[in-house]
Amino acid sequence: MLAGLRYIWHNKLVLGAMSLDLFAVLLGGAVALLPVYAREILKVGAVGLGFMRSAPGLGALLMSVIVAHRPLRRKAGMAMFWCVFAFGLFTIVFGLSRNPFLSIAMLLLLGAADTVSVIVRSTMIQLSTPDQMRGRVSAVNMVFIGASNEVGQFESGVTAQWFGAVPAVVLGGVGTIAIVCAWAWIFRSLRTLDRLDTIKTVST
Repeated sequence: MLAGLRYIWHNKLVLGAMSLDLFAVLLGGAVALLPVYAREILKVGAVGLGFMRSAPGLGALLMSVIVAHRPLRRKAGMAMFWCVFAFGLFTIVFGLSRNPFLSIAMLLLLGAADTVSVIVRSTMIQLSTPDQMRGRVSAVNMVFIGASNEVGQFESGVTAQWFGAVPAVVLGGVGTIAIVCAWAWIFRSLRTLDRLDTIKTVST
């Protein structure tokens, strides 16, 4: 695991992609507060909560089918940044919405945007990592994904307790957008990444 962490630290392309996803999910954890929205804000009850819980997954499924038939050809790095930016934007709109249909639509789009960033990040990590490091880097990536999801839900619960559910979701979306802007400036190699099939493995 330490070898995987050392490799990721020296490979700025992988470091930028993994940390972008880590902080975006950490801050944009609106899904954890869906029961509060269903009961107290949108007042749609258990049935509405079921629709809201399934919307991100449905969006992810539809986007997966689209990308399978129309894969990303160019500007993969910017596509990932724009999709994470959209993830934050859709989170903000969901947080402010009082219309159940708009809220479900935002959750659907949120899941779709997240899927594109996941596809780009996963492909990039696999292609840029040499065979002898791929297992360790993938292990670190899975730990990051699991930790960001769990800690993100904890963060959403804490900020909701401090500020309320709506400000917690909106602040999380704003934080996600801020992370995208900062990472686009810090990780230039990730921003300028063009074709995924031209990525070369990086040895350290």
